[in-house]
Amino acid sequence: MSAVAILGACSAKKPAEEHPAVGPQYVTVKNGEFYLGDKPYRFVGTNFWYGPILASEGRGGDTARLTRELDAMQALGIDNLRVLVGGDGRDHLPSHISPVLQTAPGVYNDTLLRGLDRFLYELEKRNMRCVLYLNNAWEWSGGYGSYLEWAGAGPAPIPSVDGWPAYMKYVQQFLQNEKAMTLSLQHVQNMVLRKNTITGKEYKFSPAIMSWQIANEPRAFSDENKPRLKEFISRTAKLIRTLDRQHLVSTGTEGMHGCEQDLNLFTEIHALPEIDYANIHIWPYNWGWITKDNIAETVDSACMKTSEYINKHYAQMYALGKPITLEEFGYPRDGFSFTPGSPATGREKYYKYVFDIIVKSKKIAGCNFWAWGGYAQPKHIAWMEGDDYTGDPAQEEQGLNSVFMADKGLLEIIKQANEAISGLTP
Repeated sequence: MSAVAILGACSAKKPAEEHPAVGPQYVTVKNGEFYLGDKPYRFVGTNFWYGPILASEGRGGDTARLTRELDAMQALGIDNLRVLVGGDGRDHLPSHISPVLQTAPGVYNDTLLRGLDRFLYELEKRNMRCVLYLNNAWEWSGGYGSYLEWAGAGPAPIPSVDGWPAYMKYVQQFLQNEKAMTLSLQHVQNMVLRKNTITGKEYKFSPAIMSWQIANEPRAFSDENKPRLKEFISRTAKLIRTLDRQHLVSTGTEGMHGCEQDLNLFTEIHALPEIDYANIHIWPYNWGWITKDNIAETVDSACMKTSEYINKHYAQMYALGKPITLEEFGYPRDGFSFTPGSPATGREKYYKYVFDIIVKSKKIAGCNFWAWGGYAQPKHIAWMEGDDYTGDPAQEEQGLNSVFMADKGLLEIIKQANEAISGLTP
């Protein structure tokens, strides 16, 4: 059955919190909290978008590094990773990840697919979990722009070449283009129904998956598109729920910032019965809360604004009885340095502030800092093919937001937070 046929056949049933119990190996939602088996589940995790590429045996693959990275994360108590299923569209583009998984509609790089299989297998062995996002509003992995190109909308502008306004105007069309939407739904179906070539199990039975996520930062990109954004979220979530009753479903939104500053739209999207929990992202530098010349000095102000942003969204989700995660946040190093191990007093203070919200106030149920750089050794400020993958995608300076093994102070703060969550420390 095609994605369109399945989507037409499905309808909203019970709220997502009430979908059937599926056993202790899956993360579930109950009474506004995450549970793993009969115990509440909270986490300080990370973004590791390139994990499946490392797990592959082709270009970009490095299985030895993957093992080292996962082992290092486990030693810090990190058991929750937010991961890109794979890139889409043309390869070798400026500011674009390489290699890409989906080279044409429904046409996949089999080597990278097997890398995704191995990545999930490695997580299962370690009792780790991931959130897998299936699309992207931004150019760095294809997403909206690639589907529009495939639907005949013409070449997608490249922000680093054509500018951000041109790109954002172009991708406004995604939510208005039925062909592009249908292609994205078909990709969702292909991934959710995939059978792992290593474990022999379909993905929908993998305990390594916490949640299928509709997209990275899905946006309307205009007030006119706000109803269409809700429809896109609803259609995709219903399709996933029809295909997979084991795993949670999430949106990937930034919160108000990704909903044209409309808190009601954020609430409506996460009130959908197929959406199990809410997501927000927070970027103090990107959003103009701090500037390059006062990163360490204005961290208290950034923390205050972070608290305000969380509180607005938490109040809405508390009323709905759904947990909320801060699945992306970053803070630059002192002096806007990109060098692993360079001073990061502002970032350390900011991270500790966010982690304390999970441990003490519990207004957010988990977080994934952006992002894991681990053992990477950046060679260039702008990523070039053949360089180590860091947590910073190709459109960003390498080292801008990554946490490396050289960042001893940050690693200790992460470890202490996970120990506190697990009850090992007060």
